Amino acid sequence: MARPKKRFKELLEEIDRTPWGPAEQALVGEAVALAQEIGDEQLEYQARMRQTASANMGGLTDVMLNSFAWCLAHHDADPKRFPLDIENGAADLMWQFKWMAASLRGSPAFSAEQVAAVLDDMEAHYVRAGLGMSGVLTARFEDAWDSGRFDEAEALRVQLETTPRDDYSHCDACGRSQFAGFFAETDRDDEAIRLVEEMLEGGFSCGEEPEHALSRVLLPYLRAGRPEEARSAHLRSYRLAKDNPDNLVIVANNIVFAAVTGNEARALALVERHLPWLAHDQLNVDGHFTALSAIGFALDRVTEAGHGDARVRGADSPALTPFFGAHEGPWTASELAAAANAAAERIGAAFDERDGTDAHAARLARTRALSTQRWDVPIRSDAFAAAPVAPEPQDAEGWYDRAVALGSYGSETDALAAAARATELADAEKRARLLGLRIGALVSLERWDEASALLPERAAALAAAGLTEQVAVEGRLGLALFGRYDEADVAALEREWADAVDLPAWTRGDLALTLASARLRADDPEGALQLAEHAARAFGEAGDDRLVAGTTLLAIMTLLRSGDLERASALVDGMLADETLNPGQRARVLETRARIRGGAGELADGAADADAAAGILASLGGSQSLASTQMLAGALWEDAGDAEQAVLRYRSGVRLIEQEGGDVAGARYRLGRAMLHAGYAAEAAELLGDVLRAEEEAEVPAGSRAVTVGMLARSLAASEEFGQAVGAFGYAADLHEQAEEPADQALMLTEQAKILARFGEGDDARGLLEQAAELVRPTEATGAIVEVLHNLGQAYGGTADERAFGLFDEVATLARENDAPWLLADVTDSRGRALVEFGRIDEAISALLTAADGFAGIGDAGSAGGSELFAARTLVNAERLDDAVPLYRSVLDRSSEIPPLRQVGALELGDVLEKLGRAGEAAQVRALIED
Repeated sequence: MARPKKRFKELLEEIDRTPWGPAEQALVGEAVALAQEIGDEQLEYQARMRQTASANMGGLTDVMLNSFAWCLAHHDADPKRFPLDIENGAADLMWQFKWMAASLRGSPAFSAEQVAAVLDDMEAHYVRAGLGMSGVLTARFEDAWDSGRFDEAEALRVQLETTPRDDYSHCDACGRSQFAGFFAETDRDDEAIRLVEEMLEGGFSCGEEPEHALSRVLLPYLRAGRPEEARSAHLRSYRLAKDNPDNLVIVANNIVFAAVTGNEARALALVERHLPWLAHDQLNVDGHFTALSAIGFALDRVTEAGHGDARVRGADSPALTPFFGAHEGPWTASELAAAANAAAERIGAAFDERDGTDAHAARLARTRALSTQRWDVPIRSDAFAAAPVAPEPQDAEGWYDRAVALGSYGSETDALAAAARATELADAEKRARLLGLRIGALVSLERWDEASALLPERAAALAAAGLTEQVAVEGRLGLALFGRYDEADVAALEREWADAVDLPAWTRGDLALTLASARLRADDPEGALQLAEHAARAFGEAGDDRLVAGTTLLAIMTLLRSGDLERASALVDGMLADETLNPGQRARVLETRARIRGGAGELADGAADADAAAGILASLGGSQSLASTQMLAGALWEDAGDAEQAVLRYRSGVRLIEQEGGDVAGARYRLGRAMLHAGYAAEAAELLGDVLRAEEEAEVPAGSRAVTVGMLARSLAASEEFGQAVGAFGYAADLHEQAEEPADQALMLTEQAKILARFGEGDDARGLLEQAAELVRPTEATGAIVEVLHNLGQAYGGTADERAFGLFDEVATLARENDAPWLLADVTDSRGRALVEFGRIDEAISALLTAADGFAGIGDAGSAGGSELFAARTLVNAERLDDAVPLYRSVLDRSSEIPPLRQVGALELGDVLEKLGRAGEAAQVRALIED
């Protein structure tokens, strides 16, 4: 059995270095099975001890109970062969005992007597092992609190505080979190907040901390009038908890917070995201109670906000039927609210019957009492989907018009949906046109069989309309005339066009337009444009304004492909002046002009066009088309520098894409990026974390994931989650290395170094920057080279290392070669600051003033003032006060439109003048602060 035992040892080593989660659980399961196959109970004990801890962290209560019972029985039978501690650095058997009573208490299927028996058995084992009683008292406190025996719980809490801590006491994080939760439920908000803030200030953390503690003080923060702290706690708590189903109660607390703070759309999104967690652990019934209470409350608030008819995605999963009951079709928010409330009441009643108290009924009532409360704490992560505002057509003619408009825009799916409602059209020509639209849409979607099946019906409608020549042509060409461009199809079109001179005008136009599209696809824009002109003349002769416009659109696409923006723009403007365009055509032309303007740098105008197109599509009920146009508008607003407007469009687009299907991860990435730029860093970090998880599950290439991780890292840094940001930048660097992208890898290492330097880890920061410099120098990525070398120079300069100046020289040379005056001023400023570290004051002042002039020359008064302010401070530190005065005055002159800089300059100049005995002047300068 040497090989299986070697594999077993390898498994244990891999388990011990793998983070909690599905991968680690699979390894543990393999280890238990292998030990059983080997037939060695001591090895199985090693594996099962790990399995108990793994199941506890993963919310697999049944696995945990069975594994613990097996281990306890074997330990009791032979403590030497099966010791309390397997010395793997994880919880020993007596620590695991603390989880057992909580697990039994979490389901009303276990009686109060069974829970009490476990607690008594735990105490007996602790006594027999000579252990302290802190762990036992903690378990008894939790039992009394959760069961609603509050006086007993308070007495145990006080006893715990006077009981000496030992190896089985809760850690600093968990102990504070637990008492904070108890204080919050017993109306001692200040005490709850104090404990959690102690935990955060001390940097204490554990498996589910600080996220659990933060969730427990969300409402206390609100009641204390501290909404910003509440908002920050919510975003951090949820971001840390959202990926582990065992954190169901933490997420429930966050759902309630979203619902009472005016973030009903976010509450709905969280409910949808975490509904599957209800079915994760069948024995965590107390968690189900808390979650169902939160879901019912949140969806009631969604209903009150006017969105009771919103569909709750995922609620119709068969796995959730035991909670909500059977239901026909999708659940709406109002329906699911009622079902969740009923389920919470049912479960709460079962607990109260077991415990002989009304604790769960009181908790449910406490949550529902929040219905009269509202705090405004805006969070910009979610919004209700802006449903198309179009009133539904009332007859077949109305649906026909809508289908034609959506088809003219080019939204096949939306057009097909509308066409399906345009039944019983009396006009044969309209029936034929609608069938042609349907066939063309199906061909575009490559649904060949469905398209072919409609050809006979189309032929009959054409014949009824008297269009016999068109029937004959379509009989010869089939789907080729509807956009199927196989080689044989194109050849048939060419032959038909060669003999088309005697065909009716409309049919000639149809042939020319179809063949023009084929030539454009074959990269023959000149041929396409010639045919488009033929088609426009033919449709004009036939009096079909709609297809004249459609042909002009094709001509515009052809001109854009050829790079003839002037002629394309002229055609676009002409079309928009045409009052006969149908709404779909107008939306398409507006969207086209939006793209043209965006490419020309007219970003705000382009965004306005995209917004106008989106408004039209909303009026047509085009969900899929509206989603793509909203994303276009978001991109244009983002490029225009208006991230706030971009967030609004992206958010609407994301919600529509989630409903209709599409690249959800890509859309969410754009939204997260815009949110970061708009100042919503914590919300961005949460969203980008979801994007990353989706990309990893989809095994997206390393380079693409690296971009997402880099944006996530920037969001974490902007949220002041610096520890996580350092790790994320490091992960991004690793991914760029896998993708063989050394310049990007170097930039991520540089960002990592910046954070380390900020917290005094200078040696580590310089090491990373030196590594980055080695990576980036051989590349041709000038921007990355400049960023890395400049930062490395600053790091060397800060420690008076002469190597700084050679690096500054390299950066300055690149700045001159690439006509980058701001960069030249910036590196000159860095040179001046480095010279100060060497004590070369006159050279430093000269460099700093040169930098100030450079910044001023390109209109950056703030940076110019910053350079002069540093120079002035340098002179003050060198006791050259008289020399500093004119520099401070220059700072004041430059900062008339920069109040913070002006105030700092005035304050410091006043102090300098006071030291020089010029009290009157000092008073005059300080008066500027008042102004």
